[in-house]
Amino acid sequence: MKFNTIYTLCLAAFAMTACSEDIDLGGVGTENIEFPQGGVVYVTDAQGKRNFSTVEFRDHITSELNIHTQTPRATATAVKFQYDENVLTEYNRKNNTQYKALPANLVQFANDGVVTLEAGKTFAIAEYTLTSDGSLDQTETYVLPVRASVSSGDAQLGSVDATRLIYVRDLSGIPDCTKYVPGPDGELVPGVTVFSCMEVNDTNPLNNLSFTLGNEGVNKGKCLYDALIIFSANVNFNKETGRVYVFCNENVQALLDYRDKYLKPLQDRGIKIILGLLGNHDGSGLCNLSDATARDFAQECKALADAYGLDGFFFDDEYSDYGQYNLHLYYPGFVPVSNDATSRLVYEIKKANPDRITVAYAYGGTWSLKEVDGVQAGEYCDYALHDYGGSSDLTSQYPGMPKSNQGMHSQEFNQGRFASEYGLNDMVQKGYGSHMIFAMDPYRSNVSRQLDAMDRCARCFYGDKIVFDGIKYPKDWK
Repeated sequence: MKFNTIYTLCLAAFAMTACSEDIDLGGVGTENIEFPQGGVVYVTDAQGKRNFSTVEFRDHITSELNIHTQTPRATATAVKFQYDENVLTEYNRKNNTQYKALPANLVQFANDGVVTLEAGKTFAIAEYTLTSDGSLDQTETYVLPVRASVSSGDAQLGSVDATRLIYVRDLSGIPDCTKYVPGPDGELVPGVTVFSCMEVNDTNPLNNLSFTLGNEGVNKGKCLYDALIIFSANVNFNKETGRVYVFCNENVQALLDYRDKYLKPLQDRGIKIILGLLGNHDGSGLCNLSDATARDFAQECKALADAYGLDGFFFDDEYSDYGQYNLHLYYPGFVPVSNDATSRLVYEIKKANPDRITVAYAYGGTWSLKEVDGVQAGEYCDYALHDYGGSSDLTSQYPGMPKSNQGMHSQEFNQGRFASEYGLNDMVQKGYGSHMIFAMDPYRSNVSRQLDAMDRCARCFYGDKIVFDGIKYPKDWK
C-alpha cells in the first residue's frame, strides 16, 4: 500500500499494514485465514479480505489486490486483473441493486493488470491506482468491477475470486480527519481510529467538532474523533404483525430528521456517522432472528441508511428480554438465542450495505461472531470494540479481523472510567488501532477530566495535544 495523498481505506478502516513476500496479509495473520486447498490461487485486498472490499480516497490512491496460495507452487502462475463492467451489471441484476460503475478512465492497473506468483512463493501484489477528475458525486458510492483470470500456469482461481466488486468513494472535496503517524520505514500511516459513542438522549453530536489536534504538521486541526456512534436506535418487536423493525426514539429521530444541522457538519469534516442497534426490553434483539427475518431487517437498515446518509451500523446486544418472552415459541420469524443468529444478522446487514461500516461491541451476544456462508467474521464485521477497560486480543472472537480494527481500553466518561497512559501506549505498541469513548459531553461536571483523557489519547496515539475551542453545543431539539 502506498500513500500519495492523505486518504482512508475501508470506510474508516484506517489502519495501514505493510506487505512483503513474508506477508502478514495486510495485517491479518495467516493463522486466521481459511486457505483453499490444492493448486488454488485466491485473491484478497490489502486488509486480507476476500469479500466486501471498500476504498475511500482523495485526489488519488494506489492500492493492492493480492494473490495467495497455501503452499508454494512448483511453477510460476500469472493472474490478470481487468476492469469489466459486466461484473457489476450481473451483480445488480441478481441482487436488484443499482450501483454505478466507477468510470474506467479513473482506474489504472500496474503492468496492465498482470501479476506473477513466482515459483516457490505464496504471495504477490497487483497494484492499481484511482485518480479523481472531479466528476464523481462525493455522497455516492461507486463500484470498481474487476475480473481476474489465470493467464499462465496450471493453478486455478478460487470459486469466489474470479470477480470482485470494490466499493469506492471519492472524497476529494471533503476534509480528512484521519490522523497520521510515522510508520516503520518513516512513511506516514494512519494512526488509531477513535469512535465517539454518544448518548444522544443527553448530548448534541456537534460537540465532537470542538476537539482537534494542535501541533504543527499533517494532523493540525483534525478532529480527534473519526466516527460518531449514535446511541441508539433499537430492534423492536411489533406484536400485532409479529415482525421486528428499527425504532428510533424522539432524540435519535430528531438527529436524523435534521441531519443537515446535526450530522452533516460532522461528515463534512470527515467524521463517519454510525447508527447503533440495541435491544429495547422486549423479546426481540440481535440474537434471535431467523435467517429470513435477518434478511428483511437488513433491507430496512439499508433503506434507513440510504435515506439519512448513514455510514454504518453498531451492534450492541443489551436490553433484550429474550428469556421472558421466548418469541421463537410463538412466532415463525424467531429462533432460540444463538451466536449463529447474531452472526447471520450482522452478515446480512453487511451484505445489504457492503459500502458501509459494521462495528460490533464485544459484549453479550456480540462478544464473538462466526463464519457465515463461508465468510469469516473479520470480513463482514469491520471493527470490534471492547467493553470498558478490556484489552485482550479479539482475533479468536472475530477471525480474520486485523489488530488495527480491534478497539482496546474503551472509556466511559459519564462514569469516570478513564484509560491510563500506560494502557493507551501499550495498545499502540502492540498494534491495536481502534478505541472507543462513550458519553463525551462538555456539559458534565467532570469536563476537566474528560479533557485530560482526550489529551492522553492525542499524546499516546499521535504524539500530539488536544485543543478545545471552547464551543459547547447544547441539546437544542425537543
